[in-house]
Amino acid sequence: MHAQPELRLFRLTWPMFLEFLLFMLMGTADTLMLSGVSDDAVAAVGVVNQYMYICILIMEVISNGASIVVAQYLGARRTEESSRIAALSITLNFLVGLAVSAGLLLFGKVILGRMNLEGQVLEYARTYMGIVGAFLFLQALINIFATLLRTYGFTKQSMFISMGMNALHVLGNAFLIFGLLGAPKLGVAGAAISTVVSRSVALVVFIWMLYQVMEVRMALRDYVTFSKEYVRKILKVGVPAALEQFTYQACQLVFLYYITFLGPVALASRQYGFAISQYVFLFSVAVGMGTAIIVGRLVGARRVDEAYSRVLESLKWSLAVTVVVDVTAILFRKQLVGLFTDNVDIIQLTSQIIMLSLILETGRSFNLVLVNSLRATGDAPFTVYMGFGSMVCMSLPLGYLLVFHLNMGLAGVWLAIAADEWTRGIVFWQRWRSRAWEKQSLVSPVEQPVVVASGG
Repeated sequence: MHAQPELRLFRLTWPMFLEFLLFMLMGTADTLMLSGVSDDAVAAVGVVNQYMYICILIMEVISNGASIVVAQYLGARRTEESSRIAALSITLNFLVGLAVSAGLLLFGKVILGRMNLEGQVLEYARTYMGIVGAFLFLQALINIFATLLRTYGFTKQSMFISMGMNALHVLGNAFLIFGLLGAPKLGVAGAAISTVVSRSVALVVFIWMLYQVMEVRMALRDYVTFSKEYVRKILKVGVPAALEQFTYQACQLVFLYYITFLGPVALASRQYGFAISQYVFLFSVAVGMGTAIIVGRLVGARRVDEAYSRVLESLKWSLAVTVVVDVTAILFRKQLVGLFTDNVDIIQLTSQIIMLSLILETGRSFNLVLVNSLRATGDAPFTVYMGFGSMVCMSLPLGYLLVFHLNMGLAGVWLAIAADEWTRGIVFWQRWRSRAWEKQSLVSPVEQPVVVASGG
C-alpha cells in the first residue's frame, strides 16, 4: 500500500490532463479511422455516442457522489469509513451499469429509429449501439475505479492505465476496421469490438491498482453492506451532479435533432467540430476535477478559506489556457478539419463554427471549474436548478429561434450553447463569491486534519 500523496493542483492535474487527452485521442482516432470507411459511418457513430454519453452520465450518479464523499472523509481523517464508502459505491455502480446495458439491448433499435436517421447511417448506428451498448457496464466499473483512484490522489496511475487502454483500442481499430494482417475487415462493427476489448483489459488493471494504493483496503463484506447514511450522502451529491449533466447532454441531443434537419453536411460538420473543440476545453476539465479533489479534502478538514482562494486561482489558469488553445485552433482551423475530411462543404462549415468557439469555450471554462468546485463542497443541488433554467428554458428555445427562424444553421446551435455557458458561468461565479456553499459540508473531522497543500 502507498502513502497518501500530498495534494497539489499541478501534481493532480497534469496526469488527468494527459489521461483525458488520451481519452479524446481515442475518440478522434475512431473518427479518423471511421472517416476511412465513410462520412456516413462518422455521423452514425456520432449519434450513438451522444446516447452513450447520456447513459454514462446515468452511471456517474454514484461515481460523482462517491468521489466527493470519499474526499471529504479522507480530509477528515476517517479512512476506514472512506474505504467502506468506496466499496459500496463500486457495487452500486455495477448494478446501475447492468441496468443501462440491458436497457440499450432492449430499446436501442427503437431509440435510433426515432432520430430521423435513414439508410446506411441508420444501419451503422444500429450495429455500433448493439455491440458497445451491451457492454456499457464495463465503462460503469471503469468510471468508479478511476474516480476512486484519482480521489485518493493517484492520478498518475490512472493516466498510465488509460494510456494502455488507448493504445490497445487504436491497435484493435487498425486490425478490425481495415482487416490488417488477415484480420476480418469489420468496419463500424470492428471499432465497436475494439472498444469493448480495450475496456475489459483496462478494468482488470484498474481493480488491481486501486487495491495497491488504498491506505485501508476494502473488505469483501464492504461490497454487500448497504449503509443508509453512506448511500444518502453519495446520492445527495451524485444525483444533482448527474441531473445537471444529464440535462446538458439531453439538450445536446435536442440540438443534434435540430441538426438532422439541416442535412448530412451539417451532421458531419457538427461531429468534426465537436472532435476539435474537445481539445480546447480539455485543460479546464482537468483543472476542474483536480480542484474538486482538493476542495473536497479542504472542506472535510474545515479549511474553507483555503478552498475559496484555491478555486479563484484555478479559474484564472483555466481561462488563460483556454484562450491560448482556442486562438491556436482558430488560426489552424482549416488544416485541422482537413485531417478528417476532404469534403469542401464540410470543411467550410466546420471552420465557421470553430471561429465561434472563442465565445463558447471561454464561458465553458468558467463552468467546468466552478461546477466541480460547488459539487465538491456539497452544494450540488444549486447547480441543477440553475442548469435547468439556463439550458432548458433559455438555451433550447434560443437555438430553435436561431436555427429555424433566423436561418443561422449550425452556427445558431453553437451560439445558443455559448449563451447557456456564459449565463451559468456568471451565476456560479457569484455563488462562489457569496460563500453560501460553506454550509453544505457532508462530514466533520474526528481527528487532526490531514495536510493538504493549497499551492499550485
